Amino acid sequence: MISVKPGSLKESTPHEYVMRFVFGGLCTAAAGLIAKKFGPGVGGLFLAFPAIFPASSSLVESHEKRRKKEAGLQGERRGRDAAAVDAAGAALGAIGLMVFALLVWRLLEGRSAAGVIAAATLAWGVTAGAAWWMRRTLVHVLRRRKTRSASADAAELERR
Repeated sequence: MISVKPGSLKESTPHEYVMRFVFGGLCTAAAGLIAKKFGPGVGGLFLAFPAIFPASSSLVESHEKRRKKEAGLQGERRGRDAAAVDAAGAALGAIGLMVFALLVWRLLEGRSAAGVIAAATLAWGVTAGAAWWMRRTLVHVLRRRKTRSASADAAELERR
């Protein structure tokens, strides 16, 4: 379930925040340099690079491992699973980002930049939210089918 947990901000150390911001800043600066050298069309391709995701994903993994170790467990798999869920969310957000970019690209000329960006941001949120909801629904449907199939197999074995 999507939720906001302000208490989780305390889990990250200042070093981790610096790492995220430095990595994101370096990616943004690199995209700017590429755009300056090769033009905005090429530079725009590099703006789509997930500037914060790689650093955040590794931090999600390490936080999950640490929580499990504090509970006396190893936590390797849990850390990888948490990073994978984070990656799935980033992929769904990227679908929304494609809609955002497409709308800005097609609508910006001759219109208010603030209005177009506001509309594109709303479209990004709706698209990413709809993609998340569809994925969540699909996962539940597939789990139910798998459970029913396993139950039917067990019933068939009992009849024999």
